Amino acid sequence: MAEPLARRYRRSMTSRDPVLVTGSAGFIGFHTAQRLLARGETVIGVDNLNDYYDPALKQARLDLLLAQPGYRHYTLDLADRDGMAALFAEHAPRRIVHLGAQAGIRYSVENPETYIDSNVVGFLTVLEGARAVKAEHLVFASTSSVFGANAALPFSVQQGVAHPLNVYSATKIANEAMAHAYAYIFGIPCTGLRFFTVYGPWGRPDMALFKFTRAILEGRPIDVYGAGAMERDFTYVDDIVDGVVAALDAVPGKDPDWRAEAPGPGTSGVAPWRILNLGAGRREPLARYIEVLEQVLGRKAILNVMPTQDGEMTRTEADVSESRAALGYAPSTPIDVGVKRFVDWYRDFYGV
Repeated sequence: MAEPLARRYRRSMTSRDPVLVTGSAGFIGFHTAQRLLARGETVIGVDNLNDYYDPALKQARLDLLLAQPGYRHYTLDLADRDGMAALFAEHAPRRIVHLGAQAGIRYSVENPETYIDSNVVGFLTVLEGARAVKAEHLVFASTSSVFGANAALPFSVQQGVAHPLNVYSATKIANEAMAHAYAYIFGIPCTGLRFFTVYGPWGRPDMALFKFTRAILEGRPIDVYGAGAMERDFTYVDDIVDGVVAALDAVPGKDPDWRAEAPGPGTSGVAPWRILNLGAGRREPLARYIEVLEQVLGRKAILNVMPTQDGEMTRTEADVSESRAALGYAPSTPIDVGVKRFVDWYRDFYGV
């Protein structure tokens, strides 16, 4: 039996029209919840606070959310079908931002079951909840890694995604397909957002910028995969959240220009569904990213050069033209500014 919901919440609501944010104690979920609260929304947050990385960091994010009267929290696993069904039945959130998932490409190589439970079964409970309440809009996180073996840059939502390189990417492709099925059968408007290498304050400890900063400050070598030749579309978290919130406000319909004889993969003519890229729209060499970090820290990194790992993509770059047209999306934070903001947060949070 699911634990009664009354035992799971942390703060009462102030609005009758809440936004449900899953993964609200996670990196992007926390920033998104903060942005929604700042504009006067009531937010219901869901997060299982697992120990994939330091739970104390998740709790610190959550504590900031709990201090705001418009936030109510449920510690709940997305794969808990009874618990999620009860939450939807109690609050009937008609706007949903689904950011909760098991992240990490390298972790998925050795722990595929975790990704199926969280990212596939967990997404199914969200879709079923959206169906039950006749949701106005479901916005969900996908990833740039769905492009997999594709090497045609920049990556466009008009390109196919049939060749994932890891289980994490495969679960996100499954999410996009599942959302289209629910949009078609039940008429639930769905927007999938493919995030490109997000970084910034309150970031995840398993991501490169966090690991590099900690190691350099401690005088330890940093592991540089692909001999530093890898290129990424590094995207500052505020730019990502701009796109998430804009997407929530822009409910998709059926694409009148879509043709079944030559179906474009980014929109649909039979369902209110679309896929958009959220990235900086430019790629930077990993070596340049490290150079900026060294400049901000005032210290040189000790490099431990390693081969590219299984499941990793060599280069990413987002074509954000569709996002610009649909949302007015305009990422504007260069990496020297974004990296400095992260380092300032890191020094303050850890007292370095």
